[in-house]
Amino acid sequence: MSGIQIIAFLSCFCGIGAIIAATASNEWKVTSRASSVITATWVFQGLWMNCAGYIQACRGLMIAAVCLGFFGSVFALVGMKCTKVGGSDQTKAKIACLAGLIFILSGLSALTGCSLYANRITSEFFDPTFIAQKYELGAALFIGWAGASLCIIGGSIFCFSIAENNKTPRMGYMYNKAASVMSTRTKAYNSSAEFKTPRAPPKHFDKNAYV
Repeated sequence: MSGIQIIAFLSCFCGIGAIIAATASNEWKVTSRASSVITATWVFQGLWMNCAGYIQACRGLMIAAVCLGFFGSVFALVGMKCTKVGGSDQTKAKIACLAGLIFILSGLSALTGCSLYANRITSEFFDPTFIAQKYELGAALFIGWAGASLCIIGGSIFCFSIAENNKTPRMGYMYNKAASVMSTRTKAYNSSAEFKTPRAPPKHFDKNAYV
């Protein structure tokens, strides 16, 4: 299970890196060639170059995704089996499961933020009454979607690996319990059988037996 947790952590770590890169990028949208008069001119815009309401919502979602990813990474390092912090195996399993849920929330936040921004771009692009400059999807959106997917996949692997790990000790415990019960019953049966078996009466020899 340690190898699976390492793969999940690397997936989430790469996803958080992609989300941070997308948040800081200025290529969330780029001018469309279909509506641009001068095709040699390219204009890029990101989250930090406009104060529209939907952009502020996207900012909040992306910042929340980055913060959740940071806390998820800390919990994951504490809860992984290959680390020596976090306490007992049961405590580390709970911490790792919590880290997986945090990573999933981080990915969903980033996915929602990128999708909201992309929806606004596409709605303006295909709106015939929109006469202002039209834009297309920028590279940062695809990076954000990829990072969100990695976080969701890695967090899910964390949760499923912990659930699969909890099944093995539980089955072993039931088997040992059944074995102990059978051993106890066997001992009780042997004791009762020994108690019920009649012993041969002692032989009394007459004084003329050897004559």
